[in-house]
Amino acid sequence: MPDPAPAFTIHALAADEAQARAGDLADILLDCVAGGASVSFMADMTRAQAVRFWGRVAEGVATGERIVLVAESAGRLLGTVQVVAAGAPNQPHRSDLAKMLVHRDGRNRGIGAALLHAAEAASLAAGWWLMVLDTVDDSAGYRLYTRGGWRKVGVIPNYALWPDGRLCATVYFYKDLRTSLGTSPP
Repeated sequence: MPDPAPAFTIHALAADEAQARAGDLADILLDCVAGGASVSFMADMTRAQAVRFWGRVAEGVATGERIVLVAESAGRLLGTVQVVAAGAPNQPHRSDLAKMLVHRDGRNRGIGAALLHAAEAASLAAGWWLMVLDTVDDSAGYRLYTRGGWRKVGVIPNYALWPDGRLCATVYFYKDLRTSLGTSPP
């Protein structure tokens, strides 16, 4: 018997769609921050601030400096991740994985792993074969990236804050997509 269709789909948002869905994306961000995720924002973040953030992200999609991927189920966005071009003339081959966010309603369904795989494929398709990311040490993200074959570079203690203001360590990872996704290095 064939596997059932996944309960969600992953797709990239065009700039106009990212702008139109800024409220839906803000809901994911607000839920993650409320759940304690250290993703650059503090617990007192407002919905208006979150919507403005996603508006700026949509501008980055329009300029081609970033790709926004979403996980959607029955018309509802449950997760998102960004692939951001390094933007430096000496790093045309590199991107950053940013804002991997899965709403608590969508967790433990494989959404994070699916978003990660889609982000890697999108980065490689854009010509950005070396990806880097940072995440909180000993977190769900840390475990996701480790399972996904990312290589840990190191830990910086007291790098960022949890939404409640406590300090947390950050771990840096990288992945060479040429080898991990089956393409050949130049």
